[in-house]
Amino acid sequence: MYPIGIVTDSHSGINSILAQKLGIMVLPMPFYINEECYYEESTISREDFFRLQESGASVTTSQPSPASVMEIWDQALQQYEKILYMPISSGLSGSCAAAQALAADAPYEGRVLVVDHGRVSTPLVRMIMDALELIREGFSAEEIRDILERHRADMVIYLGVQTLEYLKRGGRITPATAALGTLLQIKPVLQLDTRKLDAIKKCHGFIKAKHFMIESLQHDLQTRFKEQYEAGEVHLLAASSASREETAEWVEEIRAAFPGQDVLSGNLSLGICCHTGPGALGIGCSCSPKRG
Repeated sequence: MYPIGIVTDSHSGINSILAQKLGIMVLPMPFYINEECYYEESTISREDFFRLQESGASVTTSQPSPASVMEIWDQALQQYEKILYMPISSGLSGSCAAAQALAADAPYEGRVLVVDHGRVSTPLVRMIMDALELIREGFSAEEIRDILERHRADMVIYLGVQTLEYLKRGGRITPATAALGTLLQIKPVLQLDTRKLDAIKKCHGFIKAKHFMIESLQHDLQTRFKEQYEAGEVHLLAASSASREETAEWVEEIRAAFPGQDVLSGNLSLGICCHTGPGALGIGCSCSPKRG
């Protein structure tokens, strides 16, 4: 039996191929399309999700059932003495708090450690990679949880959205605002932090939105994350609900703006895509957690 394993959920954007490569387990998250329940990657593809979303279907997110959470924990505990469970940020869903309540009771108490990491999508992928590094370095599960939680705010991600339609459907903006914004070709930029996803800028056209996001991250690296950036402890991130071609072009734009920097690129989870719709592009960074 191995000492420490990692379980996350599909809000990380990690598919089965990447999960196998990393050696982790991923709980498919449920959501409803026209009141029918689907599970990310398990019972619906990204292509079918966007097709239904664009056709006008009603799409809503949902928390996993306690039974499904305990089932994947039981599977993991057959292989590992302890597991770090890293679900979607507690600021974006009640899943984390529900998992913490489950983990407080037997048979999971002391064996399942729920990490309140404050992340989703590519920032969560990067934190899972940090956790795997800490495991290899010999830290205990409790130490790793504490390190990750202590550094959960050491990241930022900006998301440029192609359309206001899905923000309107989710009740984040009014129909009148959406109609006026569409008429004026407004492309909002959202900022995701540990607690919420908020619109921070309205750009005229998507090209300007992309420029704004790159400039915002450049500013962050010169100010908020200057010490870590100069020490080589910052990882650049990209996230997307766009096509492969658009995503690849976006990653190249990021590399051109930050020469010599590697970029970890991943899909926005379908839970986030419920609000952004297809065609969204994101850029951000995550700092390596300090040991000790």
